[in-house]
Amino acid sequence: MSAKPHVGTLGWVLVLMRLLAAVAAALFLSPAVAQGATSIVARDVPLQGARALQSSGTPRFDMVGLHWRGAGSVDFRTRSANGDWSPWHPAAPEAEDGPDHPAQPGWRIGNPYWTGTSDGIAYRLRGRVTRLRAYFVWSEDEQLPMRHLSVAGSPSIIMRSAWGADESIRRAPPRYADAVRFAVVHHTAGTNSYTRTQSAAIVRGIEIYHVKGNGWNDIGYNFLVDKYGQVFEGRYGGIDKNVIGAHAEGFNTGSFGVALIGTYTSAAPPAVAQTALENLLAWRLDVAHVDPLSKLMVTSGGNPKYPAGVPVLLRAVSGHRDTGPTTCPGNALYARLGAIASATASIGLPKLYGPSATGQLGGPIEFRATLAADLPWTVTVTDSLGVPVASGSGSGTDVDWTWDSSAAAPGRYGWTISAGDDVRPATGFVGAAPATLALKATSAKPRTISPNGDGVDDRATVAYTLTAPATVTATLLDAGGNHLSTLFSAQRTAGKHTFSFAADGVADGRYAIDLTATNGVKSVSVSLPLVVDRTFSNLSASPRAFSPNGDGRRDTVTLAFRLARPAHVRVDVKQSGRIVTPVAIADDPAGDQSVTWDGVAEQGRVRDGTYAGVVTVTTDLGTTSHWAFFRVDTVAPILRVISFRRRLFRLSERAVVRLTAGGRVYARTYQAGLFSFALPSSPRAYTIYAEDAAGNVSRTLRSR
Repeated sequence: MSAKPHVGTLGWVLVLMRLLAAVAAALFLSPAVAQGATSIVARDVPLQGARALQSSGTPRFDMVGLHWRGAGSVDFRTRSANGDWSPWHPAAPEAEDGPDHPAQPGWRIGNPYWTGTSDGIAYRLRGRVTRLRAYFVWSEDEQLPMRHLSVAGSPSIIMRSAWGADESIRRAPPRYADAVRFAVVHHTAGTNSYTRTQSAAIVRGIEIYHVKGNGWNDIGYNFLVDKYGQVFEGRYGGIDKNVIGAHAEGFNTGSFGVALIGTYTSAAPPAVAQTALENLLAWRLDVAHVDPLSKLMVTSGGNPKYPAGVPVLLRAVSGHRDTGPTTCPGNALYARLGAIASATASIGLPKLYGPSATGQLGGPIEFRATLAADLPWTVTVTDSLGVPVASGSGSGTDVDWTWDSSAAAPGRYGWTISAGDDVRPATGFVGAAPATLALKATSAKPRTISPNGDGVDDRATVAYTLTAPATVTATLLDAGGNHLSTLFSAQRTAGKHTFSFAADGVADGRYAIDLTATNGVKSVSVSLPLVVDRTFSNLSASPRAFSPNGDGRRDTVTLAFRLARPAHVRVDVKQSGRIVTPVAIADDPAGDQSVTWDGVAEQGRVRDGTYAGVVTVTTDLGTTSHWAFFRVDTVAPILRVISFRRRLFRLSERAVVRLTAGGRVYARTYQAGLFSFALPSSPRAYTIYAEDAAGNVSRTLRSR
């Protein structure tokens, strides 16, 4: 929770804004979204340059949250149903709640503030505030039966179904961390004057505000505790699972968030609430085998206080202000966290902390843990069927035993560290479970091949990935699925594999290549469709560069190809995938074909550049497209003399350079740049010019 700003009386002007009903309706951004007896209404607040605003026509609400844009701040106060105005409150007492990737970038997000039944609101602005939006929540006290549940030794918890969570509004499935390493304690903000039966309404209001207002996947906290000691399940996914919440930006993964309902800046939580918090922390940290009095280094995922990658020293029971730029969970509650951690550590003893397994299967693997009391302990390793394969034991507070796994077969092994019936055992796995056999990333490219010897699409490359070693058999099937031939059958390792299919002796038609992998236990198959079509071949563009400028030199380009059978043919000129102009559409007979293009499209002569002649051929086997690239070039090469005597010149582009001397013509091809024209002798007089691939000719130079 951010510190409440000091607000002076000078400079503040209270402006009463009376909004007409039609204007209020226009500002109604979204209709009320029913959640049983819970709804939310969003309204933009017209600023109009005023620094103090009072809104009329406000819907009935008992919780409000504000969003705004700009670097300034917002205070608000609310009017209760009996007409009394509350004190001023900062709009964002805990703005650093949130997921690791904020759902509404650019907006500053205030926490939902429980007000009790209210019908009016006023705002005060300081600094630059460009937009202001209010979310009014109505969460009715429905007197739901509060069914409590204990799971695996947990304290009594009111589950989501009991407090009336709306599961239909959750935006995504829960995400899980590998482990829980610490707890983050919050307070929710809002009045502390709520009844025992209103607590569930507050939790429902926070849920709909977090989801419908903030755009989060679910309620941000993992647990909530009211001032009466009632514990509520928060984010969906399992109270004993490592559910990633949205309560401490940059530190959500590997933590769980517990929020005390209310404001504890100056008021300390009631003893019953603190006891419930301690019991909850003791159970959840015990499930994670975390010592409540320990400290750890956590790398920030990124927030305004700690940029991504910054290591931060935290306590196993930390306050929200330890992870972000906030005063949450309030000074009074934060001052008690040390005592809360000590009390948590003394609940439910004895306990087992920090279990670990270090090493790789096939070598020594060391198992370690710490016990809260001197106890006999045992480490047991079991195979995939649960049969013990190794064990070690000892006594004391330090668990330390090494398993020599050099003789162990590859696979996944479970381990358990136990210290009697009164200690929650620690479990885990070493090694890797054998991969389930599967064929993945299968493909046959191209899907249509033309094995006619022209060097284009003559064969298909078949690719596949095996998740485990297996015998792979490739079979050619006809269109009806009948076996034609076995292409190969061989043992293959796990990983990526390819082979080439040339369709030698296979007639044109539709086929499939069936891939089957077998490891003696499981068999998997994939069928890859393939077409063999020799209709089209020998596409060429000549010349590869032409200059449609009417000078009689290479003014057109010809696309030539051969058809093995009659086909419907369309020829287009394309550039960067877009059609520049259609050239021809016809039903062509078998044989040699050609189409000539003069470089002119509907809008006139095309610009210089690289183009593709695209020939699309349709037969009873389907449609295929083929490309031949060429250049339009109407710019003549530039030939400059450096020295006539040394026959040293500079050329602007690759070209054929012709030198005439004594009645003989010498031709050489040179790249762009400086060159010297080599001759067997040194002529006294000569002429020289350059011609590029498109037939463009430079000016002729004459030696002096």
